[in-house]
Amino acid sequence: MQVVIEILTGKLFYIQVEEDATLADLKKQIGAQENLPHDRLLLMLDISLMNQNEVSLVDYGVRDGSHLYLFFNSPVVDNNASSNSSSTDHHFLSTSQDSCFAQTSLPIIRPSFNQTK
Repeated sequence: MQVVIEILTGKLFYIQVEEDATLADLKKQIGAQENLPHDRLLLMLDISLMNQNEVSLVDYGVRDGSHLYLFFNSPVVDNNASSNSSSTDHHFLSTSQDSCFAQTSLPIIRPSFNQTK
């Protein structure tokens, strides 16, 4: 099946995957095609975050022609973390020239959830 992938800049690209492909399989194909680290990719279908790599795409509801949204997870080590940190940290993504993100300087947004009880 073929799926449409959209990134933050609005760029679309297509990925061909097998009917029995898992989320991990799709991420690896995206990584290879777009020169991105597959282990840091986040995908959404409609409003649902697809976060279990071992689950099949079909089980997530992905069908031929489905439109998925691609985000980039930017892990940050913060040695000065405090409970006063803002609710959203912004991190910039540096990419290779071959990456689908190469033409953008948009911030990658990684929400930080502070739970207080």
